[in-house]
Amino acid sequence: MIIYESTKEMFVEDVIEDKIEGVIDQKFFERMGYHTSESERNAWNNSMLYMMKVLIDNNIPSNAGIAIEFKIPNTSKRVDFIITGKDDKCKNTAIIVELKQWTEAKLVEGKDGIVQTYTGHALREVAHPSYQAWSYATTIEDYNETVQNRQIDLHPCVYLHNYLAVTPPTLLSDNYKYYLEKAPAFIKGEVDKLRNFINKYIKYGDDKETLYMIENGKIRPSKSLQDALSSMLKGNDEFVMIDDQKLVFETALIMARKSYRDGNKRVLIVKGGPGTGKSVLAVNLLVKLTNENMVCAYVTKNAAPRNVYATKLSGDFKKTRINNLFKGSGSFVDSAENEYDVLIVDEAHRLNAKSGMFQNLGENQIKEIIKTSKFSIFFIDESQRVTLKDIGSIDEIQKYIRQANAEYEIMELESQFRCNGSDGYIAWLDDVLQIRNTANSDSFDLDYDIRVCDTPNEVRDLIFEKNKINNKARLLAGYCWNWIADGKNKSNVYDITIPEHEFAMSWNLGNSQTWAIDPESVNEIGCIHTAQGLEFDYVGVIIGNDLRYENGKIVTDVTERAKTDQSVKGIYKMYRQNFDKAEKVADEIIKNTYRTLLTRGQKGCYIYCTNKELSEYLKKRLNQNNKNTYSIGYNKKLSHLRVAEENEEYE
Repeated sequence: MIIYESTKEMFVEDVIEDKIEGVIDQKFFERMGYHTSESERNAWNNSMLYMMKVLIDNNIPSNAGIAIEFKIPNTSKRVDFIITGKDDKCKNTAIIVELKQWTEAKLVEGKDGIVQTYTGHALREVAHPSYQAWSYATTIEDYNETVQNRQIDLHPCVYLHNYLAVTPPTLLSDNYKYYLEKAPAFIKGEVDKLRNFINKYIKYGDDKETLYMIENGKIRPSKSLQDALSSMLKGNDEFVMIDDQKLVFETALIMARKSYRDGNKRVLIVKGGPGTGKSVLAVNLLVKLTNENMVCAYVTKNAAPRNVYATKLSGDFKKTRINNLFKGSGSFVDSAENEYDVLIVDEAHRLNAKSGMFQNLGENQIKEIIKTSKFSIFFIDESQRVTLKDIGSIDEIQKYIRQANAEYEIMELESQFRCNGSDGYIAWLDDVLQIRNTANSDSFDLDYDIRVCDTPNEVRDLIFEKNKINNKARLLAGYCWNWIADGKNKSNVYDITIPEHEFAMSWNLGNSQTWAIDPESVNEIGCIHTAQGLEFDYVGVIIGNDLRYENGKIVTDVTERAKTDQSVKGIYKMYRQNFDKAEKVADEIIKNTYRTLLTRGQKGCYIYCTNKELSEYLKKRLNQNNKNTYSIGYNKKLSHLRVAEENEEYE
């Protein structure tokens, strides 16, 4: 998606008439549904003036295409500036320009493609601009078939219009030679050099033809980790790391290598929401560090992704190797101190205190993981804790870091690679569910197929249709229907029934551990335990009566959970001991469950709510015409709890 597009002639005119900032902002609002920040508008105003000075060269055709803020497909990243035209052989060409207002930067030793500069009101380590420009171009090529089939040549570069070279060199150091060759960096006073770079590849104007080809080119399906896993373990680069991903990766490598050499414990905590690339980073680190002869394992509490990964790898790797690389979080109860060089913990929010079938082994999984490894990395999203037994939190990890006297860092992933790269959708969802207040209370980038349906049959039919494409669409539901014991392996026993719509389907069958990829499982409905940690192209989510909208407020109701739901087992005992704490915990579990389910789809999400008021509320929020403040009714909830407690449904 391109925010602003024009020809060189019209772009120059917009800048000269001092209206470029307003034009871009208006286009941004039209395309994205909201206005951008004042700082970004100021950056446009400043940098576009410099780009105009570069482009007022008669050798650059007046009808060359200009694009500003091109959103890279399937990501939340935007390219600052694109110039298009045709080369001396009349081949369509696009020059990608990463614009920076930096005045200084420092070299970072030992981290590939990382520099230090003042940004975001602090001195931070970030990806080198040339790495950034190159990674953006590579990602565009990965997703756009028109570019990939070589119908368009991409040439990335960087323009640091405020930066002056220093001695010894920093940004232009030979440490970054590899990326500087892939994406040359032009600094203050090098307007002619940048013009020559443009002239080298653009001889003729194209009247925005290349922009049209990029904007309307066929988008390749997003890669999923489960499909790319085998290739990654063979050493192939399936995912190009972008921005904060690259920084986390390089930081983890440095810490792991130090611990490998000196034996001192180090821990890295990485925060990141749904679709920020936590699992992809985890596997990339597993491959890289294993290839450096470190003893490593990928750890997750969730059995569903481990079973899917094992199935995907079974034809290419021996079972013993798969089992050595992928471990459950309860595998380290009896492990020796520093038995592993590196343990990479995905979905760390799902860690439990005790291990074993009866939760009676060991002391604490976090403590055991830190003890067992010289270096451990915890990927965590505290808003995905979905059971009463989930104890994974940053505070809890820090507690055991202190006990182990380990060095540690905390980092954060923000780049969005799910929900069609829509940061706005995640923020909007958090606001709607009252997980956190966000600026996206009324809007988000609508480049994501989300619909609130009037019947569950409509959701089912949409998923059936989408699943015909590549078996990557699934139905999910909140745990509000009992799992009928006699039908756990029978798809003709319907656990989930909604009589008013003559809707009846089965929970996912107990005789398969790979529901996410089984061809027939589209005919079954998955729950949080079979979906978390995995991703699909499209999901259909049935929201049960545990999440409702009443009297202008979002209400969660744990009494509407199924009797067979183990995730809230013990909640009523907690209510008797500490009502306020139990209220808060139950509310978080229900909201986090639906947040997780509603963010499993990369391309779209279809929703049915058993509570009609909630359905209407979501429709209004999608239409961007309603604001609300939420709370939970204490007295009404209390009466529900007393009834449930009398029935001892969860004890």
